[in-house]
Amino acid sequence: MRFLFWSLFFASGVVMAQNNSTEVELGFEKDLIPEGIAVDLQHQKLFINSLRHNKVVRCNLDGSQAEDFIESRQHGYLSGFGMAIKGDVLYALGNSLPKPKNESILLLLNIKTGELINSFKLKEAGFAYLNDLAISSKGTLYITDSESNKIYTVNSKKGKLEIFYAHDELKHCNGIAISDDDKHLYFASYTSGLRVLDIASKTLVNQPNNFKGIDGLKFHQNSLVAIVNTKRDATQNGVYQFQLNQSLTEITGEEKIWNLRNESDIPTTFAIKNGCMYFVADSQLDHLDQEKVIISDVSKLENYTLIIHPLPKEN
Repeated sequence: MRFLFWSLFFASGVVMAQNNSTEVELGFEKDLIPEGIAVDLQHQKLFINSLRHNKVVRCNLDGSQAEDFIESRQHGYLSGFGMAIKGDVLYALGNSLPKPKNESILLLLNIKTGELINSFKLKEAGFAYLNDLAISSKGTLYITDSESNKIYTVNSKKGKLEIFYAHDELKHCNGIAISDDDKHLYFASYTSGLRVLDIASKTLVNQPNNFKGIDGLKFHQNSLVAIVNTKRDATQNGVYQFQLNQSLTEITGEEKIWNLRNESDIPTTFAIKNGCMYFVADSQLDHLDQEKVIISDVSKLENYTLIIHPLPKEN
């Protein structure tokens, strides 16, 4: 099966990069401005959402058969943010971009049909931005709010989003990850770096640090993989792997494992499947005016490229 999978990539004109990454050209509209991404290996499908068009699109993993999965604003969807797949369900976060009238929503969608399973709107008095999510092995959701110090979860009995944890040292969290044993949550905070939360005791177990500038974040083989995309020195942006100690509570080191193709590229979130990470090389976010939700110069937009990068194996 593995031989067949990679043969399909070669047959469709996929280019193998020098760093052993696979590049797949995607046929979606150039002004999509993708943020969230999810991969369904069972059906060989890629899902990405759109900041610009308030929708989710999908295609085959070789880039063919690009199509809308849900149309613009279908099921009340908003500008797309974090996404993940658990079983046959696609979890998709969305926010309205103009800040004065902000709304946030979580959709649960059948990955085969796009039918709505459930939806949750965040009802907060202040401004909120549901950014990214992590799902435990039992299906518990944890969601970051990049505009506050709050972490949300879904209360299935009450049928609503509610605060799971709040702490001033978790202000402006973006990426989130969960350990394979469901004991720890990991947060990429703009203010205090990579933080570790013991879920059972709801206690931050490590100290503030300078591991900042992180967008997407995932737990992988007792380490953390992250996309760094907001460093002032653009040469420091790229994909990093952060080593953890034996108890998985402290960051003990970091290694850059993938360089941006161009210094101006802005990858955002990613998915990990079978030891490979999947992400869009450049979201072209720098061409989007998020207040007016318009493209500054359409002529500068290019086709999107999916990167499939094999991750280093655990020693």
